[in-house]
Amino acid sequence: MRPFDVTFIWHSLLILIPYTGVTLGVMVLSLFAGIILGALLAWGRLSGFKPAESISVFYVHIIRCTPSIVLLFVVYYGFPGIYQYFTGIHAGYTGKLFYIVDALAMMSGASMCELMRSAYISVDSGQSEAAFCIGMNRLQTAWFVIIPQAVSVAVPNFCNEVIILLKQGSLAFIIGFIDLMGETQVLIGRSYGAHGLEAYIALACIYWLLTLIIEKILSLVETRYLRGISIVGREGGIWS
Repeated sequence: MRPFDVTFIWHSLLILIPYTGVTLGVMVLSLFAGIILGALLAWGRLSGFKPAESISVFYVHIIRCTPSIVLLFVVYYGFPGIYQYFTGIHAGYTGKLFYIVDALAMMSGASMCELMRSAYISVDSGQSEAAFCIGMNRLQTAWFVIIPQAVSVAVPNFCNEVIILLKQGSLAFIIGFIDLMGETQVLIGRSYGAHGLEAYIALACIYWLLTLIIEKILSLVETRYLRGISIVGREGGIWS
């Protein structure tokens, strides 16, 4: 094994930084899909419709008990087989972005479901009753009364979920997807494992910086949103 080389960290950074966009792209796509799935699951949990509630509870339980890497393998090897079973067409294992986004969205959807559900039930039921008393229908009550208050509760935990999703995306290299982690493995292979520590330090620095940026952006969003809620509440006479 070669001696530790600080300059190789800089060399690794120059090679890895262009792949930051790929990692962020995977995170954003998975996040949007996870939000949609989470909203549907949360609706099922809160609808009072027993079949929908049972399906949502079962899904969340299964996903939360399944390791991320296992779920990724199930999606990567299972989806083509299921597709071939119903269509007779062998889909192969191309389009790895599709599989990693699907797996991450399935994981994120379960977390988003619990996040949205807990935020929703945190809003006092008296808020809905007051809205109905002044003539609002269910849609207006949800949009103007319930959702704004629920979002203010959900934002801090949402930040944590985004960061977790960013880090879970590093599993994509296992199925041969080239993002930050995948390119790091390629870089280490080119040096025959001689500078693995330096490459991983460079990778850790990039993830650390991305996490700081995401935390800062979401913190600004949270501050601005809560400030807007406070102003609307004072002007509307919700708070004395």
